[in-house]
Amino acid sequence: MPPKKKTTKRKPRKKSQTQIEKLLLENFIVLQKVLADLSVKFETMSGEISKLLALFEVSAKSFVEKQGTQISKEDKAFLEKLDQLIDQNKVIAKGLTLMEERIRDRPTQTPQPMIRPKLIPRL
Repeated sequence: MPPKKKTTKRKPRKKSQTQIEKLLLENFIVLQKVLADLSVKFETMSGEISKLLALFEVSAKSFVEKQGTQISKEDKAFLEKLDQLIDQNKVIAKGLTLMEERIRDRPTQTPQPMIRPKLIPRL
């Protein structure tokens, strides 16, 4: 068996006020760089989204020109299913909003311990 390593307790190093200020300044500079980088990326993403919307507009215009106002039975069935999904989404969103409001309006309580169901022995 290898010999046990001796563990020594390290005393917490106290940093001087200037060291703390220097660390804070370095962290602040790094944070500013990250925020600037994030801003550039958001700008890029915004431009890409604008291009995507323009593409959708061109596609919609092209679709209308080719199809006209005629809607096939398959397209109609598909659109009806989409409408149903949109309605379901609205109901779910409304329910979630109501749940969130109820939870927010509740006074803060201490968490109740979960009651575990008793197991029924098998025969």
